[in-house]
Amino acid sequence: MPIRREHRFFYPIDWPQLSAVIRFRRAGGCCEGCGRTHGQRVLHLGDGRWWDASAGAWRDGQGRTLQVLPTAEEVAQVRMTRVVLAAAHRDHDTSNNAGTNLAAFCQRCHMIHDRPEHRRRRWATLFRRKASGDLFRGPYA
Repeated sequence: MPIRREHRFFYPIDWPQLSAVIRFRRAGGCCEGCGRTHGQRVLHLGDGRWWDASAGAWRDGQGRTLQVLPTAEEVAQVRMTRVVLAAAHRDHDTSNNAGTNLAAFCQRCHMIHDRPEHRRRRWATLFRRKASGDLFRGPYA
């Protein structure tokens, strides 16, 4: 996921190298949330369940083997996606680049991890817009 222009100064100059160390050396090229392998094309059902071809098993969103297999109707709706690993900040503080604060997540796990922070930022943005509207244009109709 690209870094937003206004947040770039929070990251160290060697962020690409630090990110690569976290994703490929420490995590071994696998998501630390679900276990998907970087660059692999995986079949998934859209709700977190995915086919692990190397193990020959369906897995859930946390990488555990499914106890109940998907139905034929669910398998008919299967989709394919390419896994891309990214280094994520566990505490959402982009200036805290300690190894314990960074995790290698696939795009799905990264979005799930960041969901509360995205909601918080969305609320703050909408609140600022409404406050600005109230201040300069009067109450809303």
